[in-house]
Amino acid sequence: MKLRAKLTRGAGSAAAALAMVFKPAESAQAHRRAITAPHLVALVRNGARFKSGHLVERPKVAAA
Repeated sequence: MKLRAKLTRGAGSAAAALAMVFKPAESAQAHRRAITAPHLVALVRNGARFKSGHLVERPKVAAA
């Protein structure tokens, strides 16, 4: 019996990876809540923290 593990390792190419991810991503998009505050996306991408929907301010650290 010959093992054929190499044939199933990895996606193979960028196009194949995109094809494998497309349908699950499309399905997840249909079930997730839409972004209702696009102006806050930039804050989240920059590392801002939110708790119960409110922005949590980080304490300012004094320079030594």
